[in-house]
Amino acid sequence: MSLVFYWHPMSSATPVACALAELAVSHERVKIDIRTGEQRSAAYLAINPNGKVPCLVVDGTPLFEGLAILQWLGAQHGVAQGLWPQDGTPERLQALSWTTWAYVTYAALLNRLWLATRDEALRSHEQAAAALAGVNELLDLLEARLAERPWMLGEAYSLVDLVVGSVVGYGVYFGADVEAHPQVKQWLGRLQARPAMQGEV
Repeated sequence: MSLVFYWHPMSSATPVACALAELAVSHERVKIDIRTGEQRSAAYLAINPNGKVPCLVVDGTPLFEGLAILQWLGAQHGVAQGLWPQDGTPERLQALSWTTWAYVTYAALLNRLWLATRDEALRSHEQAAAALAGVNELLDLLEARLAERPWMLGEAYSLVDLVVGSVVGYGVYFGADVEAHPQVKQWLGRLQARPAMQGEV
C-alpha cells in the first residue's frame, strides 16, 4: 500500500503525524507550506480540493479531514497492533463515538471560545464565558470517564487517547481549565510523554 502524507508542522496535521509514528506505518511525507498559502495552489487543490492539511493519499486516492484519516488509520493499521478495537465490538463503537466527540463537539466549543476571545470583530466577554462553561462541562464528562479507567477504552492505551488528547491538549492554549480536572491532567501527561508524541510533528 502506497501512502503519501501531506502536512505542515505544528498544524492540524500533527495528530496524524503522531498516529503514523505510533503505528510505525511506512509513508512518504510532503510538506505543504501553509504560511505561504501553498495549500491553495492549483497543484495541491488537485489533490485535496479542501485546500487544507492534512491529506493522506492512499494508493492514489486522497483521504482528507483529520478525523477521517485517523479513524481510517486505526481501522487499517491499528487493529493488528492492539491500538484500535476490532470491528463489531462495543469498543469500536466507543472509539468512533469519542474520537468524533473530540473533533466535533469539543472542537466546536474551542472554536467558539477562540472567536470570542481572539477575533476582533466577534470578541465578546459573554460569548467567551458561555463557551468556556461549555468546555468545562465537557471536561467534567471526560474527567468522570477517566476516573473509572486509566485510558479512554480501558486498561490499555489506544489511538483513541491520541485523538481525543490531541484536541484536549490543544484547548489548553485557549484557556480550557485542565488544571481543575486532575484525571484529565494526569492522562494528558501520560499521553504526551509517549515517544510518538515527540519529534517534528
